[in-house]
Amino acid sequence: MKIYTKKGDKGTTGLFGGKRVYKDDVRVECVGTLDEVNSTIGLLRVKLGEEHEWQGNLHRIQKDMMDMMSHLARPSDAVKVNTNPMPENGAVFCEAWIDELEGAMTHPSDYFILPGGNEISALCHMVRTQMRRGERTLVTLNREDGVHEAIPAYINRLSDLFFTLSRAEMDKAGVAEEKWQLFLYKKFKKTGSAVKDFED
Repeated sequence: MKIYTKKGDKGTTGLFGGKRVYKDDVRVECVGTLDEVNSTIGLLRVKLGEEHEWQGNLHRIQKDMMDMMSHLARPSDAVKVNTNPMPENGAVFCEAWIDELEGAMTHPSDYFILPGGNEISALCHMVRTQMRRGERTLVTLNREDGVHEAIPAYINRLSDLFFTLSRAEMDKAGVAEEKWQLFLYKKFKKTGSAVKDFED
């Protein structure tokens, strides 16, 4: 079977179930952005090496991303049923790993930090920001054609996870964080003001 079909030469692509839409359709944009995220996670795994302790969890995330993308590629009016699993406990999985990572770190997360540090930390920030872009597109898609509630929750928590992974890597490597400014809720805690962070 040839990899090329020529069906997309005029700017359309097929969704799950057979419907064709333009390649700049919000559903295609959403899936494409998450595909980009998954590719960057793949690069991160290569840089980490096969024996790194994160490999198992990152492999799980990559598989979950593929499953989520397949569900996002299926319009609600599609007749064909998607039999791929829905990672309904993805957000809980992320929270447990975040708690584990934070418990092992020597410094709390009180500041916005400049992305960088070392190569692994910088790659984690790349995943985090790409995930946020995917989340923004997912919000648009969800308004147009609702998606399973597990997906937005998982994607939101994954960006938090990769921020934590970037910090965990720097902490383990003994690399000092370049701080920008104190989290708003920390800054205004003394005054009793209720101020939320830039992104939840």
